[in-house]
Amino acid sequence: MAAKTESQKKSRLDWRKEKELEEARKAGTAPALTDEEGKDINPHIPQYISQAPWYYGTSRPTLKHQRPQDDKQKQFSSINEWYKKGTNLVPSATKFRKGACENCGAMTHKKKDCMERPRRVGAKFTGDDIKPDEHLQPQLSFDFDGKRDRWNGYNVDDYRKTVEEYVKLEMAKQHLKAEQLEQELAEGKKAEVVDDADSGDEDKYADRIDMPGQKFDTKRRTTVRNLRIREDTAKYLYNLDPNSAYYDPKTRSMRENPFKESEGTQNNVTYQGDNFVRYSGDTRKMAQTQMFAWEAYEKGADVHLQADPTKLELLHKEYKVKKGDFEQDKKMSVLEKYGGEEHLNAPPKELLLAQTEQYVEFSRTGKVIKGQDKAVSKSKYEEDVYINNHMSVWGSYWQEGKWGYACCHSFIRNSYCTGDAGKATSASRAIAPLTDAAKRIQEAEESGKTLLELHQENRKKGKKREKSVDEDDEEVKRDKLKKALRKEERNQQEADKLLAMDERRRPYNSLKGDYHEVTEEEMEAYRLKRRQEDDPMKDFL
Repeated sequence: MAAKTESQKKSRLDWRKEKELEEARKAGTAPALTDEEGKDINPHIPQYISQAPWYYGTSRPTLKHQRPQDDKQKQFSSINEWYKKGTNLVPSATKFRKGACENCGAMTHKKKDCMERPRRVGAKFTGDDIKPDEHLQPQLSFDFDGKRDRWNGYNVDDYRKTVEEYVKLEMAKQHLKAEQLEQELAEGKKAEVVDDADSGDEDKYADRIDMPGQKFDTKRRTTVRNLRIREDTAKYLYNLDPNSAYYDPKTRSMRENPFKESEGTQNNVTYQGDNFVRYSGDTRKMAQTQMFAWEAYEKGADVHLQADPTKLELLHKEYKVKKGDFEQDKKMSVLEKYGGEEHLNAPPKELLLAQTEQYVEFSRTGKVIKGQDKAVSKSKYEEDVYINNHMSVWGSYWQEGKWGYACCHSFIRNSYCTGDAGKATSASRAIAPLTDAAKRIQEAEESGKTLLELHQENRKKGKKREKSVDEDDEEVKRDKLKKALRKEERNQQEADKLLAMDERRRPYNSLKGDYHEVTEEEMEAYRLKRRQEDDPMKDFL
C-alpha cells in the first residue's frame, strides 16, 4: 500500500492550527518564518511562490528556489566585446605545412572552404605566397542589452575618414566661392549680389528640412496632431486677459470663445473656440437624434443610436411627420373655433401702412435730396461701355442670324465705328440674290416654255448625267480592283519567300508592313486571294 503524503497525515485539528498561525503571522502577532540564511519570509507571499517543489529536496521553508542559481547562470560576454574582422594575429608561414589548405596554405580551413582565388598550381606544390591563418573568433553570447546595443563593435576611426572627406569638400566649396567673388569684383559687380546668391544656395533645400519640435513628413506634407504653423497666431494670444477663455497647454485646447465678452469683433475674428467647431455641421443633428433615442427608450421603444442607427433614423422621421401633422391639426382646430385666419395671411407691416425704416426725401423733380435711393440691380458685366468710337454696344443690332452694332450695322466685333457710311454699305449688301424659284420663272419667261416643260427637260438631263457618271465609276473600280489583286499577289509571294528563309539570314525589319488606310478594293482583293485552310481543294490549286 502506498505511503500517505504529508497532507494526508494532517488531521482537521492540525489544519485549523496551521490556518490560525498563518493568520496570526499576517496580522503581525506571531513571528514570521525564516529561511536557511535567517531572513524573514513575508507571510503575504502566495503559497504557490513560497512552497518549494518536491524535487528541490528541501526540509524547511525557503525562497532560494525563486532566486537566480549561480551554478546555472549563463555567462554572458562583455558589452565591449565584438567579433574581430579582417585581423591576422599569426604571421604568414614560409613553407607549406601538413594539413593546410592546398590552395593558399592557411591552416584554418580546407581547400573546399577556401575564399582565395583558385590558383593554377596550389601552394602545396609551389610553396609560394602562403596566406596567414585566420583569427578563429569564439561564439559570443550577449545578454538582453548586448543584443540590442546599436553601437556595439563601432570603430570611431571609421567615421573620422568620413569627416575628413566632408571637410575637404567644404574647403573646396569655399575656395571656389572666393575665386568667383574675386572675379566678379574685378568685373565691377557688387558684392551684395554675390552674398544673395550664396544665401540662396544655402536656402535652396530649406523646404525639405524637418521642422523642429514635431514629427513632420516633408514628402507627404502632413503634421502629427493639431500642430500649427509658425505664421499662425497661437490660441492663447488672441485675448491676453487672464479672466478670458481657459487654455489647456497639455491638450492645446481652448473650448470657449476668447472674444465672448468683447463686442463688435465677432465678425472679424477667425477663431471662436473649439466648441464652435464641435457644435457645427451635423453635430447638433446627431445630438437631437440621441435625445430622441433616450426619450423613446424611456417610453418603451427599443432603439439605440449605435446599435441600430437606420431604425432610429426612420423612427425619428416618422415622429417628425406625425408631430407636424398634429401641430397643423391643432392650429386648424383653433382657427375653426376662434377664427382669425386672415391675420395670419396678412402682408408684412412695411406694406400695410407703406412704412419703412429707410428714410428717403425727394424733390419736386424726383431727385433724391436726403437719404439713399433704392439701388438698381446690375449684372456682373460692365454696362454702357462704348469702345472704338461706337455709339451703341455689341449685340444691339441683329440681321440674318448675325449680331452687330446698331450705330453702324457692323457685324465685326471690336471694329471701329463707320457711322452712316457703314449703314449705307450694309444696306447695299443686303440686296439678296434671286432664289431658285425666281430663276426658274425668269428662265421660263425668256424661253417661252412652261414650268412643267422646263422641269421635264432638267430631269432627262439629270438622268443622262447620272448614267454616264455611274458607268465611269464602274470602270474606275474595275481598274482599282485589278491593281489591288496584282499588289496582293506580290505581297503573298514576298511573304512566302521570307517565311521559307532562315530566321538568322532574314533581313532586318523585313516583316515590317506598309501601314496605311485600307481601301475597299484592297479588302476585296484580300478576300479573293485569301487562303482557305479548311478548303479540301486547296492543294490542287
